[in-house]
Amino acid sequence: MDRLTRRGFMAAGAGGLLLATGCGDKFLTYHGPEVTSILAFKGDRTLALLHNDEVLTSYNVELGFNPVGHKQHEGDGRTPEGQYWINRRNPDSRYHLSVGISYPNQRDSLRARMGGRRPGGDIFIHGTPRAMEGKDDWTAGCIAVSNREMEEIYSMVRTGTPIHIYA
Repeated sequence: MDRLTRRGFMAAGAGGLLLATGCGDKFLTYHGPEVTSILAFKGDRTLALLHNDEVLTSYNVELGFNPVGHKQHEGDGRTPEGQYWINRRNPDSRYHLSVGISYPNQRDSLRARMGGRRPGGDIFIHGTPRAMEGKDDWTAGCIAVSNREMEEIYSMVRTGTPIHIYA
């Protein structure tokens, strides 16, 4: 079922309603249950948006180019594992739209410094440029979905939402 709504057409999705403000508009309005947490399963390449214990919707994802294991340092191509928060929103992302993940936390920073490295940062859930469509695990450590899916996520997820990233 099409979960997006464009210019005058409405479709139910994610337990609520997504409504675009105009033709080609990437900013949707969501009128459904609050997303209370996000679960990412790296091994399954899935991301789920939850309201309490109820899965509202889920997506297939692409990860960092070296996805196995927890991110150790900048440039390792790994997607972090653990509990983080959505800490920012970027409507002008070069990857369509994006929401930031609060990596690195204090433990991540300490681990990298003890190894003589920088932890890196700028880890996001974001859309996919055309040149990367259909490619597997191509990010530098982020979680990527299609641009259409990112529009949904961007409309549903607020700053402060916890995200749990599992191996």
